Amino acid sequence: MAYSSALSSAIRFHTSSSPNPNPTPRLSPRLIKPNRKTLPLPAAIPPLSTATDVSATFDGATLAVLGGGSVAALAAVLSLADPEKRRQLQAEEVGGSDKEVVKEYFNNSGYQRWKKIYGDTDDVNKVQLDIRIGHAKTVENAILMLTDEGPLQGVTVCDAGCGTGSLSIPLAKKGAIVSASDISAAMVAEAEKQAREELLTGKDENSPAPLMPKFEVKDLESLDGKYNTVVCLDVLIHYPQSKADAMIAHLASLAERRLILSFAPKTFYYDLLKRVGELFPGPSKATRAYLHAEGDVERALHKVGWRIRKRGLITTQFYFSRLIEAVPA
Repeated sequence: MAYSSALSSAIRFHTSSSPNPNPTPRLSPRLIKPNRKTLPLPAAIPPLSTATDVSATFDGATLAVLGGGSVAALAAVLSLADPEKRRQLQAEEVGGSDKEVVKEYFNNSGYQRWKKIYGDTDDVNKVQLDIRIGHAKTVENAILMLTDEGPLQGVTVCDAGCGTGSLSIPLAKKGAIVSASDISAAMVAEAEKQAREELLTGKDENSPAPLMPKFEVKDLESLDGKYNTVVCLDVLIHYPQSKADAMIAHLASLAERRLILSFAPKTFYYDLLKRVGELFPGPSKATRAYLHAEGDVERALHKVGWRIRKRGLITTQFYFSRLIEAVPA
């Protein structure tokens, strides 16, 4: 994908030799903040919200002027709101659970929207463009983690939840042997199309093409095999913590050396913003969005004998994502 190379300097990581008992995500003192003018933090929405334009989120200007007491009052009002009713109707419409809602969304209206966000078209609004930049930063910093120990030539990588190939294709260009999968057949088809265009077009005998990733339509639960590294970016947002624990354990069982995850961090503030966004769903359906406390993710890893070695936080105006690298303890 054609993203600015300046994004790769957006963040650094620090190593962790012991478990972090604090469940609240903390900003590493070594993180480098992007050199940009930002909106006030209350004007942001949670990472990977499936809202597709500003009008489909909420009035950020209103939140920007809220004081501490007003935020507390808003939290009390939101505690009485029931976005679950809208979610239940969603599930009934597609005749299934969260997984079926996600599959239906990303094979239809969600596919069209996120194809634009993950792509390089100019046909995006401010929120979509900002989320594109945030996701690109996550991808680029995941690649920095992957290449930190050396070249990727011949390294087996499982890209779990590959979307349109924004990570799989760069990894293949670096010589990795990539197995890429997604729950959405539409996303997988687009990823394979883009991979063929970028990896195979214009190559000759003097410049052999990289090995094409192996693309499959699979949900996370169906993944099998063994890989040097498993990467799962911005997918846990579709799993409540009770299911995320099992999914993290499953992904760790597929990895021999490293597991790289990104997820929407759960704090009181981000959770409040998410609840506000749920009150303004916009004209289109949206999937559920689950935030995860870093401490909960870390405990899930400890249960299966893994520890977090590197941590990072990627933020833009409308995107927040915690990125971690875990290794066997």
